[in-house]
Amino acid sequence: MRAYRGQLAALLASLLLVDWCPAQEPLGRLIVLESLQSEGEEAEPDEIETDRDSFTPATTTAGFRRLIVESAWSFLDNRAVPDTNSLPELVTRYGVNDWFELRFSWNWEAGGAGNSISGGGGDPQVPTENRVERNSQLFYGFKAALNSQNAWRPQSAVMLAAGTPTFGRDTATALFATYVFGWQLPNRWKWDSAMRYAYDSSEGDHFNIWTPSTVLKIPIDERWAVHGEYFGIFSQGRARGRSQQYFSPGVNYLVTRDFEVGIRVGWGLNHDAANFFSCTGIGWRY
Repeated sequence: MRAYRGQLAALLASLLLVDWCPAQEPLGRLIVLESLQSEGEEAEPDEIETDRDSFTPATTTAGFRRLIVESAWSFLDNRAVPDTNSLPELVTRYGVNDWFELRFSWNWEAGGAGNSISGGGGDPQVPTENRVERNSQLFYGFKAALNSQNAWRPQSAVMLAAGTPTFGRDTATALFATYVFGWQLPNRWKWDSAMRYAYDSSEGDHFNIWTPSTVLKIPIDERWAVHGEYFGIFSQGRARGRSQQYFSPGVNYLVTRDFEVGIRVGWGLNHDAANFFSCTGIGWRY
């Protein structure tokens, strides 16, 4: 989509040059050729960009006929209930074209509270018993690119998904919507932010979940990058509302253009949040 817009703009510019400056017609043709070349280079990302390397998802999509597979293991040191382990946090992303991707994921977790620090940013559950709960969920949906960056206009994308339990006490399907936007800064830093909304239910209690997040990603060299992030998870309309807030630094390493490994950790900023969490994962692009 962006490529077509760029090509059309370049073609109109060349026609104007031909109409108003007949002696410079070769220059108009040169503008078209240079524009087509630059747009073609932009259509293919230089390297993989996963959604799992931070809580805030990427503003990019998988790419035309590209498959990205992501997986991670998360550990949460909960405050008053047993610790939570979450894996494999498997996400598959397939690019139908350069701006639209289909997404399928599956995850299993066990612990005294749900995993709310990765994936869809789930329900900030109210633990009532000091026991281990086990559950799994299947997620399915899509991501669509909306805008490319242009001066102060950010690059942006939207994600829509549903999560259906495949094992555990909960049986209701939850709906998720995410809007993510961000800027590539002149020094190659990236500042991305997102707002997630989910409609969920637990034991007959229906409620909304709002999840804002923002992350600053700083490249160290061509392979290493670090980031710092804030995110919060706030329930609205439930009988016993909760909120969780976290600060989370992380580091990522590109083994190749198509293979990434990374780890992020975080600390809870309020009583409802876990004391500490870690998330280690990888991503492949085919």
